[in-house]
Parts: sequence; C-alpha cells; structure tokens
Amino acid sequence: MPKLNGNEIKPGAVLDHAGGLWAAVKVAHVKPGKGGAFAQVELKNLRDGRKLNERFRSEDKVEVVDLERKDQQFLYETDGRLVFMDAETYEQIELDADLLGERRPFLQDGMTARIEYYGEEALSVSLPVKVVCTIAETEPVQQGQTASKSFKPAILDNGVRVMVPPFVGTGERIVVNTELVEYSERA
Repeated sequence: MPKLNGNEIKPGAVLDHAGGLWAAVKVAHVKPGKGGAFAQVELKNLRDGRKLNERFRSEDKVEVVDLERKDQQFLYETDGRLVFMDAETYEQIELDADLLGERRPFLQDGMTARIEYYGEEALSVSLPVKVVCTIAETEPVQQGQTASKSFKPAILDNGVRVMVPPFVGTGERIVVNTELVEYSERA
C-alpha cells in the first residue's frame, strides 16, 4: 500500500490506521505559534461508523488504501439483505441493508449503485445523487404562490418527508437529491 505524509491527507482518502479502515471526512491544516504545523483530521471508521479525531504531522506516514469501486444493479431485498448483481459477470452478492442508512428508501428496483470493496468485503454503497420520486401526499396547490420562497411538507411514495415548493401537487414526479434528502426540481 502506498504511504502518504500526514500533511498530504485529503478529504475522501481511505487510510489503514489504528488497526482499521478509516475515511478522512474533514481535514484542517493548523500552524500554531509554537511547534510544527499539523493536519487535524476527522476520521470515520468504514466498518462500524465510529468517529475519531487525529493529528498528523508532516513526518508521520500513513498507509492509503485503494478501494475497488464497482457499479452493480439492485435486484431485490430479502430479510434485511439487499441483493445486487454485477452487470459484467452476472454474479450476485447480498449486502446488509444498514450499509445505506437513511438513504435506503431511495433504492429502487433496477437502480445502479456504486459499491466500494476492500478485497472481498463491501464497505459502502453509493446511490445516484438524483432520484425521481412521486409525491404521495401534500397540501393542495395554492393559486398565486408560485413566486413565494416558502416550502410545504410532502410525503413521497417511498415514505420520506421532504419540503417542496408550493406549486408542486400530489401525484407529481420530482427529482430528489439523495445526499441532502431535499427537493431538487420537477421531473
């Protein structure tokens, strides 16, 4: 595995540190009045989600891990397990539904998701940033409020609550940002 100086760590880097795999979430470079400069790095454990704050000096060496990323198609869910298929090899794998966390309701049949692997172990699942959903329930459209910056609550067909503009009504299809879980545009 390649080694990196402590001051070269960037957000998104995956490190083999303290006996686990950690992703750098935030990196702040600090130059105090006394002593040498260092990088204050917020790390997130890829296996159990724990967080850790570490200081790395420029002379500290950390091992960078290259994860293999594969686009795989979601087939179905059974007993809290998600079944994905590799489009090239047609090989099927089962993953724990907890890997998606709060983004789980946005996973749709046939959707292509990016799965990150460390060897044979799947560490994370990334959904497309924008997903089309249908509004199942919201307040009726208010006439004359199209220019307003206010939003109203809506429940999507997958059960997720989002805020939508006042001109959007029940039954309409909208694009939802899965990272921020918010309305993006009309479909």
